[in-house]
Amino acid sequence: VLRVYKAAVQQTLDILFLPEGREFLTSTDAVSRDSADRTIVAWDFQSAAKISNQIYHERYTCPSLTLHPKESVFVAQTNGNYMALFSAQRPYRINKKKRYEGHKVEGFAVGCEFSPDGTLLVTGSSDGKVFFYNYHTSRIIRTLSAHKEACVSAIFHPVLPSLLATCDWAGEIKIWQ
Repeated sequence: VLRVYKAAVQQTLDILFLPEGREFLTSTDAVSRDSADRTIVAWDFQSAAKISNQIYHERYTCPSLTLHPKESVFVAQTNGNYMALFSAQRPYRINKKKRYEGHKVEGFAVGCEFSPDGTLLVTGSSDGKVFFYNYHTSRIIRTLSAHKEACVSAIFHPVLPSLLATCDWAGEIKIWQ
């Protein structure tokens, strides 16, 4: 073990290294009735110090974080049935004009990911569907009825970007082209 980072909150749900690896983000399940402080925490990699715990101010947990492959932004999947877009540079501001809505999370730890070229954002949904969003317009461009159970992950193949893997709450994995 090289370093230990302690958030002093409930469980950590996801970790996302920012470009160049000097900072990283964690999402936690630290939402209370009156505050969403510490839902997304920014850390300094070298010192283990918290940089910010005031990144996301809404009262939903964020089970999944994903970095855009070409731009300095990241997306947080929220349990509020939308994905929020943030700057990946300090002070990590939310883009209030772009929200990726239409899918359902309903308490599942649903993942999200950008396509390798950064033009698409894909996510599962609690109704078993996969949603494809245009990154620039934040509009749904396609839905796919993928599973009978909640689709909790959809991820592009790293070498063959026309392939997509999905999995559901019951453990079924499918590869799509």
